[in-house]
Amino acid sequence: MTRAETLLWRHLKADRLAGLAFRRQTPMGRYIADFVAHSCKLVVELDGESHDSEERIRHDEGRDQWFASRGYRVLRFTNDEVMKNLEGVVLSILEAAEQAAPLSLTLPRKGGGNPSSDASLTNCASNGVEEA
Repeated sequence: MTRAETLLWRHLKADRLAGLAFRRQTPMGRYIADFVAHSCKLVVELDGESHDSEERIRHDEGRDQWFASRGYRVLRFTNDEVMKNLEGVVLSILEAAEQAAPLSLTLPRKGGGNPSSDASLTNCASNGVEEA
């Protein structure tokens, strides 16, 4: 891992970021996601200078499209962004996770009720999905 990946991983591992369960270097199809929270369908990619070539840019765009076609939102940051503004990067990840919060329906009380009238958004970290 690069220094930037190591710094970001310290914030993402062990459910430290709002209880989100991130995994790192996770195979997904023919790609490897740098960091992924399946519960929110959020992928975080860190790109270094090696991602500046036209070929690499096309590859990264194809990877991002593949993730998106499976319902994942992709956030891309550079190593330089992480090194210079770690707090801002972490905040961006947290905001994206909150936007991805799934709709959670409250179960009706005994005697019925209309669950759709009690619909509310919940933090995707609390939807009960556990990850390694």
